[in-house]
Amino acid sequence: MFCLCCFSLFRASPVFVERVLRPESEEDIKKFHSEKVNSELIVDVDAKKVSIAVLEDGKLVELQREPRDQSFAVGDIYLGKVKKIMPGLNAAFVDVGYKKDAFLHYFDLGLTYLSQRKMLESMSQQKGLPQVSKMTLEADLPKEGKIGEILKAGQQILVQIVKEPISTKGPRLTTEISLAGRSLVLVPFSDRVSVSQKIKSGEERARLRQLMLSIKPHNFSVIIRTSAAGKKASELDAELKMLLKRFTDSVAKIPKVSKIPQILYEEAGRTLGLLRDTFNPDTFQNIHVNNKFFYDSIRDYISLISPGSEDIVHHYVGELPIFDNFAVTKQIKALFGRTVTYKSGAYLIIEQTEAMHVVDVNSGNRARGSNQQEDTAVDVNMAAAEELARQLRLRDMGGIIVVDFIDMAEAQHRQQLYEHMCKLMSTDRAKHNILPLSKFGLMQITRQRVRPAMSIDTEEKCPTCLGSGKMKASILFTDTLEEKVRILVDTHGLRQFVLHVHPYVAAYLKKGIVSIAMRWKMKYAKGIRVIPDQSVPFLNYRFFDNEGNELEDLDGI
Repeated sequence: MFCLCCFSLFRASPVFVERVLRPESEEDIKKFHSEKVNSELIVDVDAKKVSIAVLEDGKLVELQREPRDQSFAVGDIYLGKVKKIMPGLNAAFVDVGYKKDAFLHYFDLGLTYLSQRKMLESMSQQKGLPQVSKMTLEADLPKEGKIGEILKAGQQILVQIVKEPISTKGPRLTTEISLAGRSLVLVPFSDRVSVSQKIKSGEERARLRQLMLSIKPHNFSVIIRTSAAGKKASELDAELKMLLKRFTDSVAKIPKVSKIPQILYEEAGRTLGLLRDTFNPDTFQNIHVNNKFFYDSIRDYISLISPGSEDIVHHYVGELPIFDNFAVTKQIKALFGRTVTYKSGAYLIIEQTEAMHVVDVNSGNRARGSNQQEDTAVDVNMAAAEELARQLRLRDMGGIIVVDFIDMAEAQHRQQLYEHMCKLMSTDRAKHNILPLSKFGLMQITRQRVRPAMSIDTEEKCPTCLGSGKMKASILFTDTLEEKVRILVDTHGLRQFVLHVHPYVAAYLKKGIVSIAMRWKMKYAKGIRVIPDQSVPFLNYRFFDNEGNELEDLDGI
């Protein structure tokens, strides 16, 4: 049977429980898409990373990137070792294999920690693999306690990552293990059923609660997510069994661990996590993927969670890079700089410090006559709020954000701006809190941060010297390219490959009836293709095979 366990390769941090990141409810999705927004998901896979872009009516609103070998992601479960107790912080530092020890506060031990410790102690005494459903659970951990009385240095501990490493800080941990599915969240070592508050029907809430109470094993809690509404008992039973198997398989690895720390469970990647937490038949009209393996996997997953919707997944095989084809690259360059222009010359300046993000709203060259100063301020601020809501989601900015709006004299205008901002943020899946404007015209926003904010350098090196101040003789560049083509054909025996160059160079190589590219085909091999690629510097090049693998390790290339 197909399950998320198949996707540990995709690695990364999806939203894994409601207490970590507020899932987008069915009501939010329906309300948001009632305006007939055309949403598309673009997935760009290369040898080193996976990039995910969400477009709404062609506008980039969300961008996520993860290395193909991403580690220490939200939702990962580790068997770690306590390295140091910090009584002053009432916290401990735990070794999970990251270069910096992970942080575990007493409050993050959770109420059920003593039961989890009992299970680990039973395993260490070689009493076999205990069945959680048959355990006698320990009393809840006191809410006001000291971590030094519970943990000691050198102790083994079962932990889950709730916040990825950010800047100079290591991961943040919890011992309250939870495993999320499409409709359910499984929490071991407790015994209750919770139903999402966003399921409004009392009858449906009662049905789901009674169903879970009848099928869940003893000593396991279940959180029923919003997407469970209307699901058949057989579907929910199958998902619950899948989550139980995932937990059992993870715990079964503990007696076999030879070296601590050791990862026991890896969450699904961001692509599948995004689909798992937000997808319904109206969420995306199209999903475009440029990698066959990812295309098959995403298509299979959608057929599992929403049968009949898999035809929205398309395998992109165009000549242009997929982000160039859907104008994502251009939008990234325009939207990720320090200065973001949005309407009639108005612009935002976005700065990041260690403590917070600071956003300054500027009217640019807008008219500021005394008669229209207030109207201009309102107009610029309302448009700034729209762009800011987009930027928060796009850059995944977290922590404290302080926005300096243009001063407005009228209290009703300040209240109007506050309500407008709240409405714009209503579909943001991240937990957030917005305060009304202060008397200084400042708005404070807090937004949950579970991974580093997206930071992309939008400035480019000089396309000719690459920042060195010197450049190769451009007249010799085509000779260099031809020599590389000859080596690929004569030395390595390749007859079909793709050359990516800057668009200006590509235009030069293809110019004329008998172009340089045509002469290469006649002289060396017919399977040579020249592709314009905006990501390639002016006097540079990249060779790929027909499967998209870069030919960078071959001698002479």
